[in-house]
Parts: sequence; C-alpha cells; structure tokens
Amino acid sequence: MASTGKQTGSRVGTRRIVFLDRDGVINRKPGDSFVRSWQDFQFLPRVAEAIRMLNEADFRVVVITNQRGISLDLYSHDQLAAIHSRMCEELARAGAHVDGIYYCPHPPGVCECRKPGVALFQQAINDFPGTDVSSSIVVGDSARDLQAAARLGCRRVLIGDSGRSIAASLAAAGITLDYSAASLLDAVTRFILRL
Repeated sequence: MASTGKQTGSRVGTRRIVFLDRDGVINRKPGDSFVRSWQDFQFLPRVAEAIRMLNEADFRVVVITNQRGISLDLYSHDQLAAIHSRMCEELARAGAHVDGIYYCPHPPGVCECRKPGVALFQQAINDFPGTDVSSSIVVGDSARDLQAAARLGCRRVLIGDSGRSIAASLAAAGITLDYSAASLLDAVTRFILRL
C-alpha cells in the first residue's frame, strides 16, 4: 500500500468536517506551485479568521493536500512537517486550529491518496469516528478537490478566480457545485455557517 503522511490533533466530539485544500485555499500558490520552506508560505487574507469561525461553530477542520514535491525531491517529509508546524503555530496565535493534516507525497497515477483519490479523506473519516460525511464539506480551488468531494458525497465549495472554467469542466463531468467563493472567509460566512 502506498504510504501517506498524516498529522492530527486530538479534538473529539463534532460530527462534521470541513476538508480544506492547502495551496490556493489557505496559502498563496507560489509561482512554481510548490511551497518548499516556510519562507515560501504566505497565508491568504483572513484565513485564520475563517478557520477560527469554523472552530467556534464546532466543525472539525482537516487539511487534505497533494504534495508531490516530496516525490520530486524538492523537499522532504520533515521539511513539510516543519512548514505545517509553523502554519499551525501561526493559526494558534490567531485563536484558530486545524484538527488534522493529511498529505499525499506521490506523483500522479501511483496511488489512491492523491486527489481526486479519496484515501486520505477516508483515513480522516476513520480517525474521527461519527463523522457525518453527507454534511461535511470539501473546500478547494481545483477540479481534483471537487471530484474527490463528489466521490465522497460531501458538499462542494470552489475557491478562487478560476471558478468559472473549473465549474464548467466539473459540470461537463456531471459534478455540480454547492457554492463558489472568492475566499475561504466568503465561503465560511456566506455558505458554510448557514448550513
């Protein structure tokens, strides 16, 4: 079985998960699409506020991210863990937290954990017993994210400027969106917290 990476917290008790993609939802994508160190990581505006609001509304917040830069030897598992540790520290300073971080280090086509595969989502669901999958939400900025959401039966939220073209390609594949938003905060305040 292909190996995957996981970092989880210990929070228990809630039944809904908001699954967040990382690059393009939590942080800006760098020019080459790889965050190789903390110096490359830049939070998108008001992300910590949005995550804090989800925490306060008793959603679990879980990050699911493809990180094939590891398979390309651009950074290591340890370097990625250091980036995620700093990300969590910065969120904590703003009164926010994520309950788990799951990542796929593989190139395309060799595993089921790389989105649009759903193995990492299933692992998170297993790690948080009692999760109501049908009322959980996947928030992403790519077709891969929303294809995984459709396979799981989760609600689907698209973030970012390329929403129209992605929505059109998803519609052609028979996948509808529940919401399209400019930012994570927009998605949280105008859609997720109203569910």
